[in-house]
Amino acid sequence: MTSFWQDVRFGIRMLAKNPGFTLVAILTLGLGIGANTALFSVVNGVLLNPLPFPHPEQLVRLHESKPNFAKGSISYPNFRDWQRDNHSFSAVAISRGSGASLTGVGQAQRVSVQFVSSDFFPLLGVTPSLGRGFLAGEDEIGAAPIIMISAGFWKEKMGGSRDVCGKALMLDGGSYTIVGVVPESFQFSVGSFQPADIYAPIGQWTNPLLNSRASGLGIHGFARLKPGVTWEQAQADMDALTRHLAEVYPEADRGIGANVTPLRQEMLGRIRPFLLVLMGAVGFVLLIACGNVANLMLARSANRTREFAVRVAMGASRGRVIRQLLAESMLLALAGGALGLLFAQWGTQAGLKLIPVGLPRAGEVSLDNRVLLFTAALSLAAGVLFGLFPAFRMWKAGVQETLQESGRGGSGVRQRAQGVFVVCEMALALVLLCGAGLMLRTLQRLWGVNPGFRPNGVLTFSAALSPALAHADPGTIRAALREFDSRLGAVPGVDSISLSWGAVPLSGDDETLFWLEGQPKPTSMSEMSWALSYVVEADYLKLMGIPLRRGRFFTPQDDERAPRVAVVDEVFAAKYFGKEHPIGKHINLDDQAGMPGPATIVGVVGHVKQWGLDTDDSQALRAQLYTPYMQLWDKAIALSVPGTGVLVHSDLPAQTVFDAMRRASSQMSSEQVIYGPETMEEIISSTLAARRFTMELLSVFALLALALASVGVYGVLSYLVGQRTREIGIRMALGAQRSDVLWAVLRQGATMALLGVGLGLLASLGLTQLLARYSLLFGVSATDPSTFAAVAMLLTLVALLACWVPARRAMRVDPLVALRYE
Repeated sequence: MTSFWQDVRFGIRMLAKNPGFTLVAILTLGLGIGANTALFSVVNGVLLNPLPFPHPEQLVRLHESKPNFAKGSISYPNFRDWQRDNHSFSAVAISRGSGASLTGVGQAQRVSVQFVSSDFFPLLGVTPSLGRGFLAGEDEIGAAPIIMISAGFWKEKMGGSRDVCGKALMLDGGSYTIVGVVPESFQFSVGSFQPADIYAPIGQWTNPLLNSRASGLGIHGFARLKPGVTWEQAQADMDALTRHLAEVYPEADRGIGANVTPLRQEMLGRIRPFLLVLMGAVGFVLLIACGNVANLMLARSANRTREFAVRVAMGASRGRVIRQLLAESMLLALAGGALGLLFAQWGTQAGLKLIPVGLPRAGEVSLDNRVLLFTAALSLAAGVLFGLFPAFRMWKAGVQETLQESGRGGSGVRQRAQGVFVVCEMALALVLLCGAGLMLRTLQRLWGVNPGFRPNGVLTFSAALSPALAHADPGTIRAALREFDSRLGAVPGVDSISLSWGAVPLSGDDETLFWLEGQPKPTSMSEMSWALSYVVEADYLKLMGIPLRRGRFFTPQDDERAPRVAVVDEVFAAKYFGKEHPIGKHINLDDQAGMPGPATIVGVVGHVKQWGLDTDDSQALRAQLYTPYMQLWDKAIALSVPGTGVLVHSDLPAQTVFDAMRRASSQMSSEQVIYGPETMEEIISSTLAARRFTMELLSVFALLALALASVGVYGVLSYLVGQRTREIGIRMALGAQRSDVLWAVLRQGATMALLGVGLGLLASLGLTQLLARYSLLFGVSATDPSTFAAVAMLLTLVALLACWVPARRAMRVDPLVALRYE
């Protein structure tokens, strides 16, 4: 320990004597370690930390598997049968997100609601921070109206009152009694389930189709496996159960299965490839940083060769000298690690702002103990990595030969080692640049995809009419909707407006079932044909800029008193009618889609991208069907009161339009609420969020790698020029031109750069194939020649610019000064 502390003190003195070298080395390492630590904190919080629930390995997600959907929604009656008859789960629960108008607590506003079954919170091991949870039977249809509230809602709206339980809230015109407060730590997010303001028993949902076995209605499930039961065994159990239900209820359940997926896989499956690719990329940055510091150490150790040789000749062991070199390396690494933590703290906060909103567990990202241990281990590994090379050179150096040298030039072996480091740095930088370039090309191609509609100027939001209309007759509700439509359509700057029910391009989906005219009615729901359902008004086509291919679109006269009509898209027409003309044909829609009876096809419109700019063409369900909003069946019209979609087109700024519409809405009724504004351009952008996040971070890492590699080239050439000053002086004294010296140095740098580019192009195939494997690329090959060529040219140009300064310095060497001491 005595010699260890001596080595440490000696290392500190030596580093203090060379502040320039020390600062550059620590800053370089700090950047590399900080970038790795920041990204590892995200990987740790999202992928590595266990889910914050008791025995999280027992938690699974439940869905119905049905035609066109492997993970479809579950009907409430099927859930009850699954809950009662399964043999694999200790608990089963369901949830369905929604919203409600809150009145009686200040100005009317929209609050988020999650309808859940009674087992939901106990299944996850969540205990109310105040009051109680839902009891068995309180989630049945017709049970007493009770709710739980979130901790945030409790503090903001109820003032954090401890006696909140027992008080009532008015939601959609009904009174609900508060029985408990959900703890603040509950920030669970997966699929359609998001933390809400209000949690209500599923039986309180007023949808008239809730008790229909054929209706999924966006309900999805959770379950906890019994001890010792695997999710594969649970899947087999549910397969047997759903086959039995199909025999008992053939009309509704034939073709319906169950999908059991581990909860962790469901939460993290989509984001995992992005994070792993980025983790590998940021590792390259650290390797480049270590290469730079190793080169600095080699150059510095070259100037200390005689010092080491004298100390060995005076009795110091080689091991002791090497330990001192490694001690200096470790001190640099630890200092770089400490600086890296500061960079990581800043980088993590900045990165979280770039992270897509849909990233699961983003709130759990922090610099916890595991991240600190990772940083410490990374720093120590970096210290060993870049400290081994100068130590190895010291071990091989001969004492006698070193003492006999006059220090006139650098070792050729040492120069080759430094050149190898530079080549590797250039290669690693090129790999990252290729990855960033391909992701950039992918985003460019995606933005160039025609979505089938015109997003410019289109604003979408939701509206909840006055709760007083909740129990009104359908005619009164339709009249209120028409007035609402007229008031908002009259807002200055609004070109067109349409109420909307069902699917919204690239946002929400809804389906309708049908069978063609002349065919017998299918005996089960699974045997019917499926189409995406868009329930809209007459101006929708104009508003969205969707082309009309044949026939006509809806008019205001296509209302509840008119014959039922429908418009199909070109995919629907081609799939179900082939080369026949679909105008005038009849289709029989399932009664849930509108008023009973067949509908006449009156038009064909262009297809819009519903599932994504890049994935729509690969989906099984693509046919699209449009029906008039006012021809919704009476029970569906009643559901428009608590929430309906609205789309408007205007050339004015979206926020200006929305504020004007909010004022117009409040003039109709102070209890009427419009909420959730979003432009179609924002919706398109959100579908690209994960790719954009990957591209942005890859670009940051690539630029950082490019800068470090350029510094490496500059540093090595500067060192070599310094070592060759005497040689250059002799050459110039013997008649060499300054331009010859310039080109000689540039040629040496260009050789390293081109070797690095060649090696990097080969190594890039690995990363780009990984991007292709995880479907991160679109419209561009993993070996895109133009991207590879552009990146190679950029890297070579930057490397030559880094060579220019030492080359110019070499050209200006004064032969008399260079030979003065000879």
